[in-house]
Amino acid sequence: MSDTPNPTPAPAPEQAPRPNQGPPQPGGPRPGAKPFPRAGEGHRPPREEKPRNDGSAPIVLDRRDFTQSKPNKRQLDASIEAEMEAALAGLDFGKLDEQGSQKPAARTPGGKKKGTVVSIQGVDVFIDVPGGRGQGLLPLDQFETRPNIGDVVEFSIERYDAANGLVLLTREGSVQSVSDWSNISMNMIVLAKVTGMNRSKSGMMIEVSGVKGFLPLSQLDLYRVESPEQFVGQQLKVQVIELDREERNLIVSRRSVQEREREEKREVLWATLQEGQTRVGVVRMIKPFGAFVDLDGADGLIPISELSWQRIGDPSEIVQLGQRVEVVVKRLDPTTRRISLSLRQLLANPWDDFARTCRPGSRVNGKVTRLEDFGAFVELSPGIEGLIHISELSTERVRRVRDVVTEGQQVEVQVMNVDMEKKRIALSLKTIQAGEEAVAIAATEAERVADVAIAAERAATRSTNPNLRGGIGDGKPLFGDA
Repeated sequence: MSDTPNPTPAPAPEQAPRPNQGPPQPGGPRPGAKPFPRAGEGHRPPREEKPRNDGSAPIVLDRRDFTQSKPNKRQLDASIEAEMEAALAGLDFGKLDEQGSQKPAARTPGGKKKGTVVSIQGVDVFIDVPGGRGQGLLPLDQFETRPNIGDVVEFSIERYDAANGLVLLTREGSVQSVSDWSNISMNMIVLAKVTGMNRSKSGMMIEVSGVKGFLPLSQLDLYRVESPEQFVGQQLKVQVIELDREERNLIVSRRSVQEREREEKREVLWATLQEGQTRVGVVRMIKPFGAFVDLDGADGLIPISELSWQRIGDPSEIVQLGQRVEVVVKRLDPTTRRISLSLRQLLANPWDDFARTCRPGSRVNGKVTRLEDFGAFVELSPGIEGLIHISELSTERVRRVRDVVTEGQQVEVQVMNVDMEKKRIALSLKTIQAGEEAVAIAATEAERVADVAIAAERAATRSTNPNLRGGIGDGKPLFGDA
């Protein structure tokens, strides 16, 4: 026998009564599934013992030590600044009403915002940004002329300065300040001083705050420059178009700045341009068919026929490159952006004086200007030409116009017809010639009649000889015997 007594057998677990055979009852346990634990059994508390929140107070959470995960200050500033820029980029800086709802901001056609100058401190101009978003900062050197307090200026938001709590602004196309190579970037607009021309005469040498660069002649102006030496010593607003810091290579363009400014002026010009207006422009290009005039924003064409009332062979006879002229807007085409101008409409119309002095039937003197197969053109006065049709050149049949008249010949013609609406004058040489022939014939006939009359008068007054007898004599035969 063993010294240890036999252990008392453990009571058998209470068997749950098996349900009747058949499908499981609704709400009952599934066959073979473990029963739900009762209160006090297992690790899950009953539902009524779970913490509840009836909404009267938030649940108190366990405190955590955040010192171990303290964020980096630079990263935090960068993150805040990025969020601020994103928020400002999506915000329309317009006027806000009393409830703080957003209204559309006043914008120009280029999408710029507008603000009012509130103060100027040194080289900083403070702008009141619409919408109650505080003040923005614009550098003073971005203004061509010093602004006044209260002036409304256009700007774009560059970024948000979290350290000073200011919105940094910039003006499109304005000059940026640089100090060395590290401050220069592509497409930046800077102020460059022209120091001279390079050896090959292909461009200008420039300096931007001590940084040397190059300005090609092709980028010096919108139009061809005949004397680039005139820019030496001048300060020019240019744009960086090529930059290589390692090679110390800087190439700038003045033309790109002018094109941007011209584009802005073009929109303003087309908004106010109308037919019949008188504008002042500069002749920028001369072609055989006319002259192009810059209207400070767009080019217009003066056709050669609109340069003068006279017939001219070359536009350079009337206008010269760089000349300031006053013109009339004759036609506009907003679709193709074409402008047709006229110079002669501002000059006295010679047709008005001609219509008062010359009537059909009158005779005038003129100079043959050109010959055509159908006739000859005669200049009667500056800007006034008439046509002698080939059928009116002579009373005889004319095969070639040059057989009767030549270019440069002075002729006297008779005005047959004047069409003021079409500006056409019909002339005739034949009428004058026929008149001259008729006069000559009449003179010859008159001379003949006069001669006959004189002869008759002499015959009537001639005296007779009394010794002369008439008849056949006394009846004696003149010859031979009777």
